Amino acid sequence: MSGGFIKMLKKRKELIPLIGFVGCAAFGAATTSVYFLLTKPDVILSKTSNPEPWETLDPSKPQKLMTINQQWKPVEELELVKKLTR
Repeated sequence: MSGGFIKMLKKRKELIPLIGFVGCAAFGAATTSVYFLLTKPDVILSKTSNPEPWETLDPSKPQKLMTINQQWKPVEELELVKKLTR
């Protein structure tokens, strides 16, 4: 199968950059998916072990890929609800 692919690339050299860009995009998408799957707390693999992962988040730590000038202040109503439900 790869022999036929290489023959096609030798005949149509204009496809080489296209295949390179598509391959790089697929690799980037796969590695980004694995990165978010393993490092971000809002991605859940097993809902049985931790059904509410948002409760364990540190509000002082940014959760976005890139955060500019983030300032966190607690919302009084939410803090009151949180205290009442415990």
